[in-house]
Amino acid sequence: MPNIKQQKKRVRIAAEERLENLRYRSQVKTLTKRLATAVEGGDGAAVEEEHRSLVKLIDRAVSRGALHKNTAARKKSQAAKLAAGSGS
Repeated sequence: MPNIKQQKKRVRIAAEERLENLRYRSQVKTLTKRLATAVEGGDGAAVEEEHRSLVKLIDRAVSRGALHKNTAARKKSQAAKLAAGSGS
């Protein structure tokens, strides 16, 4: 445990940032599942909307530093493949 005031603050801020990164990663997984569900449902408009929101969130996570850019590129590629496989 740190004794210095600034280090106590750094520990607290690091914990807050870790939680925010976790929220981004979790939301990406949730939106990916929603996209898969929309693809199964067969509604082309819903698939397009879910795909757009997923890509937007992934890009935001990269800009915030929650995801590595290569990880984001891989997830966006997987999402595009999933959306294209909808057949609509």
